Amino acid sequence: MKLWGGRFTKTTDRLVEDFHSSISFDQRLYKQDIEGSIAHARMLTAVGLLTPEEGEKIVEGLKSIRKDIDAGQVTFDIGAEDIHMNVEKLLTERIGDVGKKLHTGRSRNDQVTLDLRLYLKDEINSIKDLLTGLQRVLVDIASEHIDTILPGYTHLQKAQPVTLAHHLLAYFEMFYRDYQRLNDCLERVNILPLGAGALAGTTLPIDRKKVAGELGFKDMSANSLDAVSDRDYVVEFISVASLIMMHLSRFCEELILWSSEEFSFIELDDAYSTGSSMMPQKKNPDVAELVRGKTGRVYGHLMGMLTVMKGLPLAYNKDMQEDKEALFDAVDTVKGCLMVFTPMLATTKFKKDNMRKAADQGFANATDVAEYLVRKGVPFREAHAVVGSLVLHCLKIGKTISQLTLKELQSFSTFFEEDIFDCLSIEACVNGRNLPGGPAPDAVRQALERAKKILDM
Repeated sequence: MKLWGGRFTKTTDRLVEDFHSSISFDQRLYKQDIEGSIAHARMLTAVGLLTPEEGEKIVEGLKSIRKDIDAGQVTFDIGAEDIHMNVEKLLTERIGDVGKKLHTGRSRNDQVTLDLRLYLKDEINSIKDLLTGLQRVLVDIASEHIDTILPGYTHLQKAQPVTLAHHLLAYFEMFYRDYQRLNDCLERVNILPLGAGALAGTTLPIDRKKVAGELGFKDMSANSLDAVSDRDYVVEFISVASLIMMHLSRFCEELILWSSEEFSFIELDDAYSTGSSMMPQKKNPDVAELVRGKTGRVYGHLMGMLTVMKGLPLAYNKDMQEDKEALFDAVDTVKGCLMVFTPMLATTKFKKDNMRKAADQGFANATDVAEYLVRKGVPFREAHAVVGSLVLHCLKIGKTISQLTLKELQSFSTFFEEDIFDCLSIEACVNGRNLPGGPAPDAVRQALERAKKILDM
């Protein structure tokens, strides 16, 4: 007999049993389910719905079940459908009919969202720690490359010179925003739904505030209908996870490009590369490619959850069971990617000479030449046209701007003087951008101090 089977005259069809059951994937919530049930049992005891003896018996029974599951000594029953009913069934088998009192004043509807919120609280903090670890590696590498110059790109075309430290700290900022978004998400996750019952609460004198305090929730849900039908926090988390994956994917794309012979800016460690089964010379950036590929997987979960929720009337609907596999896989994917990406980056070798050589090519100092003319009083649009013509001339004769004589430069503008040569070196271009948020070494040192303070917090 099902725990809900009192009004049914037939057993569930086996195909429906398999299709309906969620124990194959929601069993990972057993710790949260038991934690929530212990808090619920203690509250029922405090308000007199359980005797102290019954309450103690239930709590000890739940603890023994958790211990056995931890030890791998429990086989879950697909007929009990989900982790909630499996735990209740195990409890009743162990302590007798008093176990049937545990479900007093609650529903699986508020129980499942409680479990998910407890689970997400733990996982968000775990992902925050992984992000912090990655940010520390970024700061460490950036600290060693304040003066390492490489070309910055727009449209994948060489644009202006920057430093490697400045480039890496751009990703620090992205991951810092991701960290902040996780904190914001946690604020909305950290709400107790238990007490909402199936959808309209209960007539029994339960104490929601006591349960919230015991489970570490900052507040209680304000509306019982919303509490059981809300999966906004799941959608929000997967959205944040998608942004984390997007940032990882962009970083991976650059590492893949930089590791190619065409760029040759980096060499990935052998421990984080693979070879070809046919071509013996190959060293492939497979780890970075996999992270890039898995990004689409998390995006898919976000779209899947939005689609599941878009047409559901209040309150709970079984469609919402689809939230768990999407959430679990998004969590596992983000954590797995961060855990492998961080040591891959930490062991990467940066080829400073190749970066410097590339920065000298492609007229990366052209904007600086235009700004030189602006400082001499030339309107920017005129200066832009002058330097554009200058670049075209250099392309025709196979020279760089730095290789032109003053006389050649003055044939394009009489505003060029001897001091133009002080502005043409790549070092001068980088050092001249000494503004907050800029790539100049002094500005980067300030950015590093800011990053270190963020990490210290």
